Amino acid sequence: MEQLLGAVRPYAWGSRITIPELLGRPVPAPHPEAELWMGAHPGDPSRVVGADGVERSLLELVEADPVGQLGSRCAERWGDRLPFLLKILAAEEPLSMQAHPSAGQAAEGHAREEAAGIPRDAPNRNYPDPTAKPELVCALTEFHALAGFRDPRRTVSLLRAIETPGLAKYADLLAAQPDPDGLRTLFTTWITMPQPALDELLPEVLDACVLHVKDHGEFEPECRTILELGETHPADAGVLAALLLNRLTLRAGEAIYLPAGNLHLYLHGTAVEILANSDNILRCGLTPKHVDVPELLRVVDFACGDMPVLRGRPTGRMAVYRTDAPEFELARVEWAAGADEAVELDCAGPQILLCTSGELRLRAADGKEASLRRGESMWLAAADPAVHARPAGGQPAHLFRATPGVCT
Repeated sequence: MEQLLGAVRPYAWGSRITIPELLGRPVPAPHPEAELWMGAHPGDPSRVVGADGVERSLLELVEADPVGQLGSRCAERWGDRLPFLLKILAAEEPLSMQAHPSAGQAAEGHAREEAAGIPRDAPNRNYPDPTAKPELVCALTEFHALAGFRDPRRTVSLLRAIETPGLAKYADLLAAQPDPDGLRTLFTTWITMPQPALDELLPEVLDACVLHVKDHGEFEPECRTILELGETHPADAGVLAALLLNRLTLRAGEAIYLPAGNLHLYLHGTAVEILANSDNILRCGLTPKHVDVPELLRVVDFACGDMPVLRGRPTGRMAVYRTDAPEFELARVEWAAGADEAVELDCAGPQILLCTSGELRLRAADGKEASLRRGESMWLAAADPAVHARPAGGQPAHLFRATPGVCT
């Protein structure tokens, strides 16, 4: 049980307030701070503070002793790699629209790019590693996202509600085939549209969205999002693609799981995110970064319908967000003011504990004790004894626990 120091990632879409305030630093920060990483990602591993006060790279600790740090079952499956990465995500502006590959797609794509001699840090590299990248994002504040393809019939209603001369034929196209194949056809048509045609259609769509918002139409939230994206990316086909996706507003504690192929875009808010320890991203647009349309079309899943919202399955005092991802599992524990009940945190593999509210007292079975305050995280190696957590000072407290999925 050792304190974990996360790595701050200063992407342009981040907040200058959220992460600095969480970590007790002056606000606003000089530059946007988008993510706080807790894990052993090779690009920016967390540091573990030992009993002697010495800081060591978590990546180096895991590589030096995978069985002791990860446990035999986890090490057998993942080798010397911690399979998950835990994050605080602070989105002040929309991210890029993207999807992630399955394990098979990632392995094949990685091998192909290795054989072609594409450097792993090249801007046109799609598969820097051979692993899948499923994700789960759990809201800490009201969190806005686009995720998964909306039921095509609802999308036809949206397109009819903002219909323009240039948009009408696309509404007709989807209405004639309101299924995943119809979505694939329309999506492909839009993201491969020649720039002159796109430059003609997009202003029509944005003007129609303005009118729909002024009239407080049925699809006002969707149209506001299209206008926001169109303002920052006025010539990007991703703005049209956004018309096809579910528009979600998550409340604190609600989560969505993004398996392989799910096209998504985080818009605004603060969340805890857990994902497989991978960098494989296929971007659709709304970004200056590389977009590989043929590869994207190989990866995107055009299954459609409402995006399931997860609220955590109660397991004792813990709420567990169940998914089919073997790389990770996220759980949440909440204590109301005055509560003093201890919760046992035990796992056959490693754990990362993150306090997002209040203060916690941790006591291990060997008698070791530690405190965990808001914004702080703790590393528990597989070889560590079980830990009990309880709130301190009678104040409300929130704890997130990240483990590999294979540990449960």
